[in-house]
Amino acid sequence: MNDVTVLIFLVCFVAIFGATFAYMWKMMSITLKESSRRTIHPEMGNVKSGEKLLVFKSDSNFDDEEDDDDGIMIIR
Repeated sequence: MNDVTVLIFLVCFVAIFGATFAYMWKMMSITLKESSRRTIHPEMGNVKSGEKLLVFKSDSNFDDEEDDDDGIMIIR
C-alpha cells in the first residue's frame, strides 16, 4: 500500500466514525427527550387522582380465593 491509499482509507474511516457518532448522539437525544415527556393514555384522561379502578387478573389457579386487592389506586 502506498501513502495515498492509506490516506484515503483514513479519511473514509474518520468520516464514517464521525457520521456514526453524530447519528448516535442525535438518536439518544431524541430518545431521552421523548422518554422525559409524560403522556397519559387517551382512555385514562377522565380518571382523577385517587380513584380506584376495577382490575381483572386471569389466573389458572381458581381455587385460591384471595380478594386482598379491591382495585388499583391512581396517583398522579
